[in-house]
Amino acid sequence: MKTAAVIRHVPFEDLGTIAEPLMRAGYDYTYSDIGHALPSRDPADTDLLIVLGGPIGVYEDDKYPFLRDEIAILSTRLNEGKPTLGICLGAQLIACALGAKVYPSGVKEIGWGPVDLTKAAAATPLRHLANTAVLHWHGDTFDLPPGAMHLASTPACRNQAFCIGPNILGLQFHPEVNPSAGIEAWLVGHAAELTGAGIDPRALRSGGTAGSSLPAKARDLFAEWLTGLQP
Repeated sequence: MKTAAVIRHVPFEDLGTIAEPLMRAGYDYTYSDIGHALPSRDPADTDLLIVLGGPIGVYEDDKYPFLRDEIAILSTRLNEGKPTLGICLGAQLIACALGAKVYPSGVKEIGWGPVDLTKAAAATPLRHLANTAVLHWHGDTFDLPPGAMHLASTPACRNQAFCIGPNILGLQFHPEVNPSAGIEAWLVGHAAELTGAGIDPRALRSGGTAGSSLPAKARDLFAEWLTGLQP
């Protein structure tokens, strides 16, 4: 059986709809939760590493030293071209590990909406998300890493997705969230951020109807991406 390590920064930002295609593809996955002892399975040595989101910045490693450990793990994997997926903070960490700058964008992009796919994305699994509302929840952005292919953007954030070959994928947005089953924990867990940004959680809750087709399309996206990975 293939192995996958999942670095999780807050409990409610989990695999979501990614879990099903992972299991169907024959992966045994283990969460590594920040602040807890790491499991015996070394995230650097698994067949696949997935780094999920979190409400901190890559550049805050003086406040959150574990970020340095994550970047070190990612640097090792990325240099070897091992399959690696990053979502939101995870994508920013991949970009940083590849030498790109990560920084505050000056805008809180929080809500449901589509991403604009590039022409290059039409030949990648991201094509499954065409004209589909996904969850955006970030205030940071990153420069495109050297050698990366630009895949998606929004008016508020140019670099929404990139890939390097078939094995490395970074997504600034959240395709893994099920709007009908997973959003409530986000609204509670990020209540302070929403208040600070002047965003009514009721708008995010009701806005999730725009992403009703997202779970099925996200499963198709990840199932195809997993199929195309190279050992």
